[in-house]
Amino acid sequence: MMNTAFVIGNPDLCIGCRTCEIACVLAHTKKELGTEEIKDVPFVPRLSVVKTEDISVPVQCRQCEDAPCAEACPEKAIVQRGQTIYVLADKCVGCKNCLMACPIGAVYLTRIEDKPCQKTAYKCDLCIEVTDGPQCVKKCPTKALAVVLPEDIETSIKQKRTSAVRAG
Repeated sequence: MMNTAFVIGNPDLCIGCRTCEIACVLAHTKKELGTEEIKDVPFVPRLSVVKTEDISVPVQCRQCEDAPCAEACPEKAIVQRGQTIYVLADKCVGCKNCLMACPIGAVYLTRIEDKPCQKTAYKCDLCIEVTDGPQCVKKCPTKALAVVLPEDIETSIKQKRTSAVRAG
């Protein structure tokens, strides 16, 4: 049974506008911004829009129950915090084990503002520190992103099994 929620993108609805990436960056910016200051914010989203000639879709952490990224971290800098798998940036040494362990490539590396010589892992944390949840979902103009809860998965599995039995 899955123990966390996650965000998933629908490629049929995604138009590749990258509004989700912008919403993510702004949600994780620690200070209030005026229009002049926004250009100084490092553009480091915790998801990425993958685009091909025929399709585009945001890809981000699936908050794995067994969290291979956390298992691979020698510093135990990736932990479960509420409904999310969370990176403790102050413990991360930038070894990249989590990047290699992630089955969907949803862990990234970036420089730390107050320590420009050090890099740290970062990934979707479901906007855990934002009161109204994942901003990528809230700001997507086409509603291509949705939060999937564990009970949604269980319901979907039951429906598919019932359909398969009826069809068989």
